[in-house]
Amino acid sequence: MAKKFIDIMDTTFRDGFQSVFGGRVLMEDFFPAVEAAANAGIKHFEFNGGGRFQSSIFYLQENTFDMMDKFRSIVGPEANLQTLSRGINTVTLDTGSREIIDLHAKLFAKHGTTTIRNFDALNDVKNLEYSAQCIKKYGLNHEAVVSMIDLSSNSDEIAFYEKTLRDILDSGLPFDSICFKDAGGIVTPTQIHKIIKMARKILGDDRHIRLHTHETAGMSVASYLAALEAGVDGIDLAASPVSSGVSQPDILTLLHATKGSDFDLGGLEASKILSYEETLKDCLSDYVITPEVATVSPIIPFSHLSGAALSANIQMMREDNTLDKLPEVINAMEEVVQKSGFGTRATPISQFYWQQAYANVMFGPWEQISSGYGKMILGYFGSTPATPDKEILNLASEKLNLEPTNGNPLDFADKDPKKSLDVWKERLEIEELDTTEENIFIAITCEEKGIAFLKGESPLSVRKKSEEETEKKGNNTMADGNYTVVVDGKKFSVQVAQGDVDIQVAPAATPAPAVQAPVATPAAETVAVPDPSNSGGTEVGASVNGNVWKILVDVGDKVEKGQVVSILEAMKMEIDIESPCSGTVNAISVKPNDAVEEGQTIMVIG
Repeated sequence: MAKKFIDIMDTTFRDGFQSVFGGRVLMEDFFPAVEAAANAGIKHFEFNGGGRFQSSIFYLQENTFDMMDKFRSIVGPEANLQTLSRGINTVTLDTGSREIIDLHAKLFAKHGTTTIRNFDALNDVKNLEYSAQCIKKYGLNHEAVVSMIDLSSNSDEIAFYEKTLRDILDSGLPFDSICFKDAGGIVTPTQIHKIIKMARKILGDDRHIRLHTHETAGMSVASYLAALEAGVDGIDLAASPVSSGVSQPDILTLLHATKGSDFDLGGLEASKILSYEETLKDCLSDYVITPEVATVSPIIPFSHLSGAALSANIQMMREDNTLDKLPEVINAMEEVVQKSGFGTRATPISQFYWQQAYANVMFGPWEQISSGYGKMILGYFGSTPATPDKEILNLASEKLNLEPTNGNPLDFADKDPKKSLDVWKERLEIEELDTTEENIFIAITCEEKGIAFLKGESPLSVRKKSEEETEKKGNNTMADGNYTVVVDGKKFSVQVAQGDVDIQVAPAATPAPAVQAPVATPAAETVAVPDPSNSGGTEVGASVNGNVWKILVDVGDKVEKGQVVSILEAMKMEIDIESPCSGTVNAISVKPNDAVEEGQTIMVIG
């Protein structure tokens, strides 16, 4: 009997990169591996979407659409190039207007996409309907998603997923395949087998069913084998060194695990995949892979995060010097999820969980409500699977000054000027930037960071071993010359020189009083920042490590106690900084985009 052909999607260049590097891999570094993958016989790739879109703009100084075009030229016209969309959120953490969702499908079709995997992190099927229409409108394959969550407290887990699947069918939204997406890798193999069996019975033999999972909790290989036995048609795998850990299991691992079985994994041959993986390892040899993303983690079932979200948040915590708080944030997640109405581990909901848990740790339990988390439980992203905690719901309503709603999130987004294509087109004209549809989409989905990118002012933030070693050496290098040091209160004159030379040390002579020579000033123009210590008044400090996003007042402005005077950004979260008193702004010591540490003075109120 012929073996059943199983479609293999290689997630290396999207989910693999997002999970391991937070998406921060330069295209010219990885393109040789794309060619090697195509030569190895891989015909189905995940190559953009999700957090990968914004990562290129935020951190890589690369136009995502250029990357997509070049990727398509490498793999040829027949390859199935797939992207990930967050339903009404497309590639952001916020709800898009209808015109944003339409432009997303239009541009992704234009730039080489074949299939869009489309999910809603709340499993609110209404949130998939309009985006599904747009995807099909532009001639793309639509893969509808059932997002998975650990429902250990739910006695009838299979019924939950069956209801979601039937909701998709009853809605009439067009789809070409169905994917069960386990972003955290926490649904057990036993449950996976039952879920796929249920779906096959409902959908019949002709519908394409896929499973997506992560190795993060150590169950992915067993889950894929269970899904294969239950009748799945396709699975997602990655290539080393961005396989396993927080990513998908390795292609070679599954080829080995299915030896002697009735399944043909994409017609792939181990020897060719080995060659591809060697090329990929060479391409990524200079990139830093941290221990947190490379290993199976027992905390994943408790973190309520996808593999990609966990690694990205760990990286942001490292950059903000708050990584020591990681265990506390993980511990805070359980309560945050329980009180929210049990969304899934998929982005953006998992990111909202993380932001609220982070806020609870940094500012005290429920002292702040993050905007995303609050809007989610209030209904502005759709219906949560369960009813949120009433006390937290009221707190969110009070803190965000929003009433709970059952309205359509798209209707709210359409009324928001920040989500109007014309508004951002006008902004591009003001900045004297080209008003192409691509630039408008970059601006509207990345906002100020998108404008900075288009103006050539965005940072390059990639962790490479060679650069970190150079920086380390630079920080530890002392220039040759004579130095005066103090040991036990005594001065010594020290001569420093590189290499194996004599170093002479003698007590330093006390110099005669002399007129101090004038200090040379740099020729370059500098911007003076007022010294808060000379300004008098009450200092307003940063409540957390992060970056200054907005300064909402000017020197001389009168402010009231509790008035928001600045907004910081940390962990993709906006953090209001309130004035501790009424008075007049005497000095502002930071500017937008400055990095600040907890307690650092932002301004002084007199």
